[in-house]
Amino acid sequence: MKEFRLFFSLIMFTLFISGLEAQENAVEVIEKYRPQIHFTPEKNWVNDPNGMVYFNGIYHLFFQHSPSSNVWNEISWGHATSTDLVHWKRKPIAIYPDSLGLIFSGSAVVDKNNSSGFGKKGQIPLVAMYTSHDMKKEKAGKIDVENQSIAYSVDEGETWIKYSGNPILKNPGIRDFRDPKVFWHEPSKQWIATIAVQDHISFYASKNLRDWNKLSDFGKTVGAHGGVWECPDLFPLEFAGHNYWVLLVNINPGGPNHGSATQYFIGEFDGVNFACDFKQTKWLDYGPDEYAGVTFSNTGKNKILIGWMSNWDYANQVPTEKFRNGFTLPRKLGLSKINNELFIKSLPIENLKKIEQSSKKINSLTVNGTSSTFPLIGNIQTPSKFELRFPPENFAIELVNKLNEKIIIGFNKESNQYYLDRKNSGITDFNKEFGKIVYAPRFLKQGDITLSFYLDKSSIEVFADNGLSVLTSVVFPNETFNQVNLKATGKLIITNFSYTPLYSIWK
Repeated sequence: MKEFRLFFSLIMFTLFISGLEAQENAVEVIEKYRPQIHFTPEKNWVNDPNGMVYFNGIYHLFFQHSPSSNVWNEISWGHATSTDLVHWKRKPIAIYPDSLGLIFSGSAVVDKNNSSGFGKKGQIPLVAMYTSHDMKKEKAGKIDVENQSIAYSVDEGETWIKYSGNPILKNPGIRDFRDPKVFWHEPSKQWIATIAVQDHISFYASKNLRDWNKLSDFGKTVGAHGGVWECPDLFPLEFAGHNYWVLLVNINPGGPNHGSATQYFIGEFDGVNFACDFKQTKWLDYGPDEYAGVTFSNTGKNKILIGWMSNWDYANQVPTEKFRNGFTLPRKLGLSKINNELFIKSLPIENLKKIEQSSKKINSLTVNGTSSTFPLIGNIQTPSKFELRFPPENFAIELVNKLNEKIIIGFNKESNQYYLDRKNSGITDFNKEFGKIVYAPRFLKQGDITLSFYLDKSSIEVFADNGLSVLTSVVFPNETFNQVNLKATGKLIITNFSYTPLYSIWK
């Protein structure tokens, strides 16, 4: 009888495990491209991250979200929270459309001194400023379709109350007037709102977050102007004991590799005017799929950015069904000086070490002068992280699957450029702009190349030279990549290589 019970238990356990495997496989089939280390909504459309704020140990991520459709429609503010910027809790919709229109992008701040008066009995209110976009006016051919509104929360961001006096900043009679990014400017003792206005930026000031006065404009004659300016952000970054002011401006189209992208300016802000010594257009990310990148409020000197991981060229067409689009890894921003010129560097946050598994490392490897393929490592899993270091010689790293689909990350010594090739990465025919090679300059003129990249189910993020050159791309392989190969046209000595599988943030 004991033997029979043991046999029966083994059978039931086997059936249970088989059922779990079948369930996991079913989920995999249904959500083949669901990211495992990036935030995505449970379902439906997402675009710009907005309203990002840190308060009482919680990071709040709000975002443009279609509650009932996997294409852009009826835009609301979705909501998620995290204690570490790695693991996320999906929350109910925070702010729904109203009679003033859809809830477009904006920002949220901690009003610690209750300058708005929204806090009662010692409560510290969170105040969100966003763009109300009137679709009825737009369809009627009107111009003044965008105004700025506010909402507030007195329960630490869980629920939001729209201000009865909305809109608080009315349209000045132009087509594009949106995406306010607000911060407290201590030297001038006032709130500053940075607003995208057609092809430039306007700055506004307020003492109470309700009444706003225009200060100045920036950008009409500098920077990239291949499309509409959107989703700006102004904040200080310290370098060598001095606080420089960084202005991020997202633009669509007009990016360095077509479509959407984030440009930036480094200069000074005196509470009224932003000024910079403009030399060249600088891009935060040279890949095709980082857009609307902005930073969290209330994080002190640590400036942490999240961007939308897609491109308006094809965002509504990518081959996912239950959800559509997601966000980049959170990135810490810093400054670096090269030939007496400042550049932004961005690297994934340190907290991602929490999901690292055991690494496989190679301390030294020589690939002799040949253009043939050298197998670097096989049986890789997704998601995973890779790090390499080698001299600035021509190379190509291939991530390959069993169908011979591949992503190629490379460096061309003659042009001093990195590149990312996704022409043969899987499904690419949903848009003519998707399957192509994109390029990023190498700003360093000497020294070894350091390269790290993060591979997920449907994306790759490449950080070269300590985050000076970044390439972010979504990909849609028909099977997961399982092999990493290396090609070199000359002798290449790899002084460091590591492969680190990563745990899913959802398990």
